[in-house]
Amino acid sequence: MISPEEARAIVLNEVEALAARKMHILDSLGLVLAEDIISDVDIPPFDNSAMDGFAIQARDTQGATEERPARLKLIGEQSAGPAIDLVVTPGTAVKIMTGAPIPEGADTVVRVEDTKVDGEWVYILLEVPPGKDLRPIGEDISKGDTVIKSGTVITPPHVGILASLGRSQVAVIPRPSVSILCTGDELVEIDEPISKGRIRDSNSYSMAAQVIACGGRPVRIGIARDTLESITAKLREALVCDVVITTAGVSVGEHDIVKDVLRDLGAELKFWKVAQRPGMPLAFWLLEGKPIFGLPGNPASSMICF
Repeated sequence: MISPEEARAIVLNEVEALAARKMHILDSLGLVLAEDIISDVDIPPFDNSAMDGFAIQARDTQGATEERPARLKLIGEQSAGPAIDLVVTPGTAVKIMTGAPIPEGADTVVRVEDTKVDGEWVYILLEVPPGKDLRPIGEDISKGDTVIKSGTVITPPHVGILASLGRSQVAVIPRPSVSILCTGDELVEIDEPISKGRIRDSNSYSMAAQVIACGGRPVRIGIARDTLESITAKLREALVCDVVITTAGVSVGEHDIVKDVLRDLGAELKFWKVAQRPGMPLAFWLLEGKPIFGLPGNPASSMICF
């Protein structure tokens, strides 16, 4: 009998990640990135204003105060969008909006609340240093930067970054399909009436919920009866998925025949029985490289084993 840590190590050593697949970035949310994302652009792609205000030359504000403001002539307005052909020269200012490109000749932005406008003149009420409220090209991301590393789980901020880089498709590890097979003559579906000696199949639902919580895609195969024929047929059906989970039939009872069926199908048993309680009769096989987990039938035990 091995420890839970040894069992986990065996599983991780035997199981390989699925082949990477290109997916749309919205479909990649929650998946593991399978490539480094290297930027081929600067973000922002041009110098732009961080505030609503006026694009000016910083030296024009030297010594400016509320009592003795610097007076500059307004020569135009730059909104967010295409750049207008404006050049800021000494003694001039361009009204500018947040995100708008900085006009040629300007080296700083003064916030609108630090100014007063009178007709074609704007009065600057304080001294402004160069680069104030100006977001330079490449401030967030520079061309050639590795922005997201392979192995990262993609979150909503990552999706936004990928969109800003023009990446609509990325290589990710897809969600594994996980077949869930419950065995037992006593089981009935959850919407069926129960009689003495019968219980509803709760395991396939709790297992499916755990698979979803871990990022997988559950496929409920249904209930196999405690016969070689029924379990064999259902296991063959389950083997279309990337991973197979069975519950019950892996202990030492007369009707615990899941191990026998898997042996006959050619599965290689990697371990059976783990030093834990509940959940001791946990088994793990490989069949043509596909992992198969045999969990006990007790609901609490099966969830702990998962």
